[in-house]
Amino acid sequence: MEIEKIRLELAEKITRIEPLGKKLKFKLDDDIILIDGSSDENVLSDKDEEADCTIIMSKETYGKLQRNEIKPMIATLTGKIKIKGDLNLAKKLKQLT
Repeated sequence: MEIEKIRLELAEKITRIEPLGKKLKFKLDDDIILIDGSSDENVLSDKDEEADCTIIMSKETYGKLQRNEIKPMIATLTGKIKIKGDLNLAKKLKQLT
């Protein structure tokens, strides 16, 4: 999956959910996507800054998650997804699928 396509999809999805109240960072291969939900709305950027939760995976794994080809728990248990920081924030990601 192309990073620009992922960013566009996420930018649309984050407008439909309540502000996260924190910062959530995706590290997809060498690309960064930061969702800053610490104010009145969720804002997406490519800034590599500190976040309350960082989710690390490949773009391929991200695509499989979006297509429901792999379950998040299985991907985490098999090491395809690594989560650092606030696990409760990571659980909110179900809203973005």
